[in-house]
Amino acid sequence: MIRNFKRSAAVLGVVAAGSVALVACSDSSDSADTSAESSAAESGSDSAAASEGLSGQSGELVGEGASSQQNAMEVFGTVYAENVDGASLAYNPTGSGSGRTNFIAGQVDFAGSDSPLAEDQIEPAKERCEGNDAWHLPFVVGPVAVAYNLEGLEGVALDIPTVAAIFKGEITNWNDPAIAATNEGVELPDQDITVIARSDESGTSGNFQKFLQAAVPDQWDTEGEQFPIPANGESANGSNGVATQVANIPGAITYVEAGFATQNNLGVAALDFGSGATELNNETVGSALDALEFSTEGHNMVVDSEALFQQTQEGAYPLILTTYEIVCSAGYDEETQNLVKDFLTVSLDNQDAIGEIGFIPIAKDSTHGQRLADAIAAIGEGA
Repeated sequence: MIRNFKRSAAVLGVVAAGSVALVACSDSSDSADTSAESSAAESGSDSAAASEGLSGQSGELVGEGASSQQNAMEVFGTVYAENVDGASLAYNPTGSGSGRTNFIAGQVDFAGSDSPLAEDQIEPAKERCEGNDAWHLPFVVGPVAVAYNLEGLEGVALDIPTVAAIFKGEITNWNDPAIAATNEGVELPDQDITVIARSDESGTSGNFQKFLQAAVPDQWDTEGEQFPIPANGESANGSNGVATQVANIPGAITYVEAGFATQNNLGVAALDFGSGATELNNETVGSALDALEFSTEGHNMVVDSEALFQQTQEGAYPLILTTYEIVCSAGYDEETQNLVKDFLTVSLDNQDAIGEIGFIPIAKDSTHGQRLADAIAAIGEGA
């Protein structure tokens, strides 16, 4: 029996109530773990529904990777243990790069990653999977905020060329004419901008750079999971690290998963992707997700990030982070295969639970949800 959680009303609205759970690995605390688990338990007590397909395998499933999905993993781990006697999840959110590396090395059963395997990792991953392909299953979806610390300012709108110029260190004061142009009537402060970026190898950094490359290719030419720190910049480790540092520095700005921005009471910029300033909320993120495309076919579900990041339709917020669970399509021993499939089954059936802590729930009856369900069922077949 899989206990299903109720759908949240709206992503950012509920984040305010549950944001205490949104903490990155490097700064995680007992209180954060307790909050996420309590949220899962409280929601789970509200409803119950039957679901088929669990093996009931006991044991510990080990994963590692993106800190952006740590809070989702805490919730999923709680409901997994509730539904499979003797089963547990150990997830170490050390960053996407470390997760992929240790998955390939066979140190963990699955990797959490904000970016797909690099070209030079595909064959080693196949070797780790006993000659079978590794699949990317996008289980955790969340918006990325351009978050800032400006006391007393109700809201800031930024177009993407200005965002790129800020993060390159070309715009260094909040009263710059380029910022004023998208904030007519707003009294912008004479305040230096401090750019805060991730110090660790981060899929969030990689995706934010992919976004800038796709949206303003003439302005942004760097890529990868290490972010180039401008002269007016500093760095911090993990999602919570950058958000906390922005909160401590007047005038600071960063790119971070929306829940961490809300947790730290940061301002979130409305972004103009080409059709006017667009606020980050459940409706605008949903509009972008409706147009989601994949660059691969079958059970290996790699999101076409270029198509996503080039969306310009009115009312859509396409700066979205899709975090993958990277698993072997086959090649696990029977016990591990059962653990992986049971955990993913429970996680798909309880997507509404992570909607309550700031992520975007994937409806199981959606095209995306059905593809994930089919992939889970096919693990072990290798096709």
